[in-house]
Amino acid sequence: MAQRPTGYGGQGFSLRGEKDRFVLPPAFRKDFADKGDDRVLCLAKHERWPCLKGFSLSLTETFEQMLDREEEAALRRQQDFDRELRGMQLWGFVEVPFDASGRFVLPEHIADLGDVGDALYFQGGTPFLTLWNPDRLAQMGTGWEQAQANCRTLETAARAKGKGK
Repeated sequence: MAQRPTGYGGQGFSLRGEKDRFVLPPAFRKDFADKGDDRVLCLAKHERWPCLKGFSLSLTETFEQMLDREEEAALRRQQDFDRELRGMQLWGFVEVPFDASGRFVLPEHIADLGDVGDALYFQGGTPFLTLWNPDRLAQMGTGWEQAQANCRTLETAARAKGKGK
């Protein structure tokens, strides 16, 4: 049987709601359930981009293999690789519980790292999903056009729905 991909697919958007909570979009909640994980969203600052990355606890089982691959690639390119620093980046996440409806409270220090305001755009990818401040995503350059368009569309719909309440 073919191995299931470990990544996350799709996009989503959440405005900060009552009780200061965001909502993990349904497609991502399904990804977590498919991986057999409890309702825990692991969050950390992305190493290269001005956003947060999220993943399920089950991904931690692959961290040593990731480190091995990244170290081998750096050696092939004759570049330095700080395995300890990279390991701290991978393992430096916080565990954030979410309820059956996907609601979660973003810890303030993590929100600060991601420059999160009143909205989050979720972008699937492999092996992490990314969580963006829409304004920061809009500042990204070439190659980000699809994510930027998706974010604008989802944000417009979420804000229109919010005004209807």
